[in-house]
Amino acid sequence: MQAEWSGLDRYYTAALQVEDSALNSALSANAAAGLPAQDVSPLQGRFLHILARLMRARRVLEIGTLGGYSTIWLARALPADGRVVTLEANPAHADTARANLAAAGVAEKVELREGPALDSLPLLAGGEPFDLIFIDADKPNNPAYLEWALKLARPGAAIVGDNVARGGAVANVVSQDPSVRGVRRFLEDMGAEPRLTATALQTVGVKGWDGFSIAIVNEMA
Repeated sequence: MQAEWSGLDRYYTAALQVEDSALNSALSANAAAGLPAQDVSPLQGRFLHILARLMRARRVLEIGTLGGYSTIWLARALPADGRVVTLEANPAHADTARANLAAAGVAEKVELREGPALDSLPLLAGGEPFDLIFIDADKPNNPAYLEWALKLARPGAAIVGDNVARGGAVANVVSQDPSVRGVRRFLEDMGAEPRLTATALQTVGVKGWDGFSIAIVNEMA
């Protein structure tokens, strides 16, 4: 089925005119630099872009930059005074992302903080809250990232988690895979959190069988 899934994704991408030269150049630069091919798909990137625009987001937090492909999509959605704060632990990935962001013309809207996200997140406490938070980093730490997202988000903000199906492995209650266990805890913590209303969707396409979660931070009385 992978060939069919990928073929339909390619059709959607072409029919909806999703790709452009700057985005394609970023992916090519990532590959040339030896980065893992873990970027969101073009269609998923546009989904994030549309979500940010629907929310009229001005401040976005991205946990996990990689080569900046999803960062470009998010930055393009923001108004002139908008800002993406993106966190990347790997120095080589961060260097590639900086070059990609500059080439795409969005560097002035992006603050890239280099180092482990769990070191960077406390430094954001006390600042202006975020309208949209995208979690796409090391999955074993997803529960901790969710805790920080709740501290840093405004009421009404959206929290999006990527790679929450992992080829269906997340349904395996006895899995010892640290990434699966991290995602399971992340989902269960969202479900038990009264400050959140959350859902998750399976997806298929060029990224295989996976999915994403989305939660809204409730207005609490």
